[in-house]
Amino acid sequence: MAGFHTKTFLKHDDYMTPKYAWENIKEFIPKDKIIWEAFYGDGESGKHLENLGFNVIHEEIDFFHNDKGDIIVSNPPFSDKNKTLERLKDLDKPFIIILPQPAINTKSIREFFKDDIQIIIPRRRIQFIKHTDDGNETQNRCNFDCFYYCYKMNLPRDIIFLE
Repeated sequence: MAGFHTKTFLKHDDYMTPKYAWENIKEFIPKDKIIWEAFYGDGESGKHLENLGFNVIHEEIDFFHNDKGDIIVSNPPFSDKNKTLERLKDLDKPFIIILPQPAINTKSIREFFKDDIQIIIPRRRIQFIKHTDDGNETQNRCNFDCFYYCYKMNLPRDIIFLE
């Protein structure tokens, strides 16, 4: 628990999405929609989605004061998950976002999406890319599970386990 008071923990939102995290679910993302990758990070996530053949808006702008695209596909900062979920409810557009597994039990999910949320469960933990203070990248050995939380995606089932 001592780590919760370190400088490193304060930068815990600097975990970027690896390309394979989007490859895992590409079949569930509609090709005919404009995707807004709403959280810029290092800019690579939008490039990954473009490389998979999607039409993507990925700009370094504030998610909470903008509205782009037809669908949101993103890995938001986990520290702002409740604020993000509230904004997503206000936007009321389809989304696929990556959040930790325990988010399913949050008040925000229950209040805003309890009847409409669908979940895609990866086969393994997503190993996010950590940007360190010295400018290097490291693959993080993630010690918690994340799900893809989906809204208005019309998936074939409410819970999908990836193979």
